Amino acid sequence: MDDTAAARQAAYAYVDSLEQRDWPRLTALLADDVVYEMPQTRERIRGRQAFVRFNADYPGDWHLRARRVLADGSRAALLLDVRVGDETLDACIWLDLGDDGLITRITDYWPAAYDPPTGREHLTERW
Repeated sequence: MDDTAAARQAAYAYVDSLEQRDWPRLTALLADDVVYEMPQTRERIRGRQAFVRFNADYPGDWHLRARRVLADGSRAALLLDVRVGDETLDACIWLDLGDDGLITRITDYWPAAYDPPTGREHLTERW
């Protein structure tokens, strides 16, 4: 399997293992020294066990579905549909894989909706 196919497969397995709360499978996808970052909150988690525990302990009724997965070499980008209780969100996730095919870095963006600045209504359409 080439790097791009492996990255795509790892991305789908990552989301599926989180959605299924399959912690052993998630653990098997991650490098020992995986780094997880959330730029909006400037939080970082280092290490496989800490990352798995973070997800296993995460509160609420949350669900993930991959809407789009793009892979290039040993990297993958995911656009996720996220549901937390009744709230729906989008998430953008970047994965980096090591030479062994394990996920070494996860960068998780949670874009928040906001009202656009005035003055460009003639160029845009709101939905």
